[in-house]
Amino acid sequence: MAATLGASGHDVVHVRDVGLAAATDPEILEFADAQGRIIISGDTDFGELLALGDVRGPSLVLLRRQQGRRAAEVAALILANLDVIADDLDAGAVVVFDDERLRIRRLPLR
Repeated sequence: MAATLGASGHDVVHVRDVGLAAATDPEILEFADAQGRIIISGDTDFGELLALGDVRGPSLVLLRRQQGRRAAEVAALILANLDVIADDLDAGAVVVFDDERLRIRRLPLR
């Protein structure tokens, strides 16, 4: 997915490419926040940590129920909706893609 998003002109890194493949979720959140990056993941723990931390960033794109889709299909889904979610992601938000809908919640979540 990172390659597809990167090929579309977006500045994308994968955790393994920055030495964070074995990092904890809080370490990844800290990295993303410090770098001004958006996390794209299927791991719901990131949303929970953002809620508990009562923080304004980093933004999270949470992919729910996407098991049947290939990475390129998920990347295409994100790209197709980028105009709708860009302002929220810039401001700090959790954006959830599931099988049927798109949900956006601004940070902080409390």
